[in-house]
Amino acid sequence: MSGLTRRSVLGQSALALTVAATPAFSATTAMPVVAAPRRRERLEEWRFHLGHAADVDRDFGFGRNQRTYAKAGAGTADAAIPGFDDSAWQQVRVPHDWAVALPFAPPATPAPKEIEDAVAAHGFKAIGRDHPANSIGWYRCPIAVAAADRGRRLWLEFDGVFRDCLVFVNGHIVGRNESGYAPFRVEIDDFLDYDGGGNVITVRVDATLGEGWFYEGAGIYRHVDLMRADSVHVPQWETVVRSDVQADGAQVTVSTEIFNSGDAKVEGVVRQRVIGPDGRAAASLADTPFAIAAGDRTMLDARTQVATPVLWSIETPRLYTIEAEIVVGGRVVDRYDTRFGIRTIRFDGARGFLLNGKPVKLLGTCNHQDHAGVGTGIPDALHAWRVAQLKDMGSNAWRSAHNPPASALLDVCDEMGMMMIVEARLNSSDDEAMAQLDRIVRRDRNRPSVIAWSLGNEEPQQGSAKGARVTSEMQAAVRKLDPTRPTTFAFDNSWDKGAAKVVDVVGFNYRTDKIEAFHQQFPEMPTMGTETGSTVSTRGAYVNDAAAHVVRAYDTEHPWWASTAEAWWSIAATRPYIAGGFIWTGFDYRGEPTPFAQFPSISSYFGVLDTCGFPKDNFHYYRAWWRPDLPQVHLLPHWTWPGREGQPIEVWAHGNCDEVELLLNGRSLGRKPMPRNGHLAWSVPYAPGRIEARGLNKGRRVASSVRETAGVAAAVRLTADRRVVKADGSDVVMLRAEIVDARGRPVPDADTLLRFETSGGAAVIGVGNGNPTSLEADVASQRRAFHGLAQAIVRVGSQPGPVEISVSGEGLRSASLRIMAVR
Repeated sequence: MSGLTRRSVLGQSALALTVAATPAFSATTAMPVVAAPRRRERLEEWRFHLGHAADVDRDFGFGRNQRTYAKAGAGTADAAIPGFDDSAWQQVRVPHDWAVALPFAPPATPAPKEIEDAVAAHGFKAIGRDHPANSIGWYRCPIAVAAADRGRRLWLEFDGVFRDCLVFVNGHIVGRNESGYAPFRVEIDDFLDYDGGGNVITVRVDATLGEGWFYEGAGIYRHVDLMRADSVHVPQWETVVRSDVQADGAQVTVSTEIFNSGDAKVEGVVRQRVIGPDGRAAASLADTPFAIAAGDRTMLDARTQVATPVLWSIETPRLYTIEAEIVVGGRVVDRYDTRFGIRTIRFDGARGFLLNGKPVKLLGTCNHQDHAGVGTGIPDALHAWRVAQLKDMGSNAWRSAHNPPASALLDVCDEMGMMMIVEARLNSSDDEAMAQLDRIVRRDRNRPSVIAWSLGNEEPQQGSAKGARVTSEMQAAVRKLDPTRPTTFAFDNSWDKGAAKVVDVVGFNYRTDKIEAFHQQFPEMPTMGTETGSTVSTRGAYVNDAAAHVVRAYDTEHPWWASTAEAWWSIAATRPYIAGGFIWTGFDYRGEPTPFAQFPSISSYFGVLDTCGFPKDNFHYYRAWWRPDLPQVHLLPHWTWPGREGQPIEVWAHGNCDEVELLLNGRSLGRKPMPRNGHLAWSVPYAPGRIEARGLNKGRRVASSVRETAGVAAAVRLTADRRVVKADGSDVVMLRAEIVDARGRPVPDADTLLRFETSGGAAVIGVGNGNPTSLEADVASQRRAFHGLAQAIVRVGSQPGPVEISVSGEGLRSASLRIMAVR
């Protein structure tokens, strides 16, 4: 997406944050150190407080007397000192997005359109230049360091912090990062106290400026790991695994870098083996001796053959692991595991995309990292839940728009068989952009789910010679690090010039109807729809109401540049040379509230699912044609229309059966053949009761969809995505609350305020309802239903045992369920 100018949002308001209770901790407490060749410690529990972009005292002395950088470790900031009292700070759990809890701050009326658009693009949140009290965040986390750590290498791995950040250790500034999306590493061992004193990590995050034209959150919204390793070790991301599938098996090549950060020459050997998906050894590699001078690095290559490989695919996402050990003087000084998959990929100008030698249509969605209740701070289990919703629709691919995704999401994609296009945040060849690209490719080049690197999206220079030069330099850097995957670019014009002459696969944003002519002119060039569709809709609404910011959920409404789901898919599905397409978008997301772009619309309407992941009706259009093996039919709209008796109602059926028969109160309204990649429609005079669509294959009923007229709201139905969860303090349960009448029928217009309660050490960390105009708090334990539905996200504690969860609403019979937390 493009067309909006990046700028900070405007307005002024104070912060009111609510957080779930977590065990108390402070800068004087930390987990004990456990000796191991290499140890990864996830830093999840932090203290948090807002700073101030324009008031030094309220920013904990940062910048006082302009001496922040005068002497290393002195005068940086009060909050960076180990002994600083942070007991009054909030206890938060990373991933954490502080912006999701900020109030809304629409611009003063009237405001220039440029300002209104920029503020709307970021969801009208009170953050940015005009909100200095909300735009700086401070985090503190104690770490345990023992005398045994002296001489070892300790570093921090940040997967993503939004946005500009400074990292302090015991008052020293030890790292900086100015990307909101690229991972980065910070060496800290020189700055630690090994003699029993306190050690504290402090991070100052400045979210005053944004990078995108969509809601981006604020804070440490992805994982942070503390690493401990021997002075001789494998550096972060420095094992590269490549597989060559042949008739007699797969040749696996492993390149492993060894770094000797010590002060003396070291000799040793690297032992490696391949562990198969079943957990047993699948192959061994020959031991590789090495000798490395102090401060030097060496790259060691080894090869082996996996005789009968299990190929990674979307149906069978089997993963292998390279287990590497560095042995010095008979002692294992480092262990480093690298997951990978054995598979082949290829984009072809005539056959589209091929996985393991077979054409596979990319049934994709574009998505931002954002969800109701938690914003960008998405827990790992929620990443998995979101992927599962899309796979249920039949989707097999994800384009990370418009930035590299979280490692946690990529882990899920590897494990669940969701292919991924990783996109660079910047189409630029400046030093910073190239450094970000380098880190992105190094991090993700072993992942079987990653099928392409996207080097840009609707960039101003895309069709120019400058755009070609920039993209060529980026592509050369990618080729050096990973020659096994193609590059692509999402163009909204200039498909035949500029950067389009550089990349391997030309992406078409929305102009799916132009791919055929392009293919005739350039038949060898692979193509795909990098953004497609963009039908806008409000879940559960079937009548347009511009004054109320409501868009009907039929597949008819879309911006001028886009098309309906049926229009683009009918093109892509019938042309084998089109590799596939990526719907804009899978989920609704905060900001960019098309089609209205005015308050109180605070999120997009593009999603096939809403911000909670509740399906809209177009979900079932895609599901019908993307899962042809599953006979299905979906009927819309609901059938509760008081006061419209006798008036015509537009009735649609999505499905993939040969025929669909429509019945009203038991009387057949006839059968119609289902057009390929299409839908069926009727005009039906409304009569209360029951309307049913029956899907027929060869005259036999194989699927049905029923809508019944609902009575008054009487009860809440509560369901959870899982009943058994991990008692690790991080796992979450996704709750769906649906309001029904006395006979258990969904009430489509119910908007009762629902209250969620928990016991057993669990806590509600966020709520939502999918309403793009709702101004209710996300970080809360209550939410109004929207068209009968609401969602709560419950984090489970670290103690095993039962967890009771209940939901209630005025005038409704409450509901409860039990979750078991296990170790």
